[in-house]
Amino acid sequence: MDNAGPPLESLTRRLAECPAEFLDEPRIGRKGRVHVPAVVNDLLRDLGGPPLVPNQLNPFEPDDSKQRNRLRLILIACWLLHDSWFREQKNLAVSALALLSTGLDELASITTANKFVSDPDRREELARLCLRGLGLRPAGETEAQAQDRLATLNTAERQRVIKAARAAEERARQIREEMAKKAAEEAADKWGRE
Repeated sequence: MDNAGPPLESLTRRLAECPAEFLDEPRIGRKGRVHVPAVVNDLLRDLGGPPLVPNQLNPFEPDDSKQRNRLRLILIACWLLHDSWFREQKNLAVSALALLSTGLDELASITTANKFVSDPDRREELARLCLRGLGLRPAGETEAQAQDRLATLNTAERQRVIKAARAAEERARQIREEMAKKAAEEAADKWGRE
């Protein structure tokens, strides 16, 4: 996040205005309408990269319908990254390919893609994740500010914290039960000796 990117407000507004074509059903096998590899390939060429070779297209051509939400999120990210600010840089194709190939997987497994268009916090989260994936930070923010705000919005991190808190709570409950059981056994032993 060494370099400043575009203003965050312009990116969140762009997400809010995502056209219906990018929200349509991704093609998985014979079903769906939007050919995700073609959209990704066009984006990466517009970002200054060469056309993708077949093995680079594999992450965007699953035959498993469980990948539907991930593909939908990739399409939304493609819409975001096709902003003129990114296209004018002409050096973002490699990092954009990495971001689109695997960088959104965890987020797609937690949150439905439509929320990244309809919910203001999720729009900001996606914009910040995409900027981070490209090695950028929002214009007007320091690196520390950008990281702090992303940490505040990060759905995946929030899920990890909730899971860890639940595990700690469960462990504390087990310890309390073991202590109560031991205290009852000691009381029974003491009563038996008297």
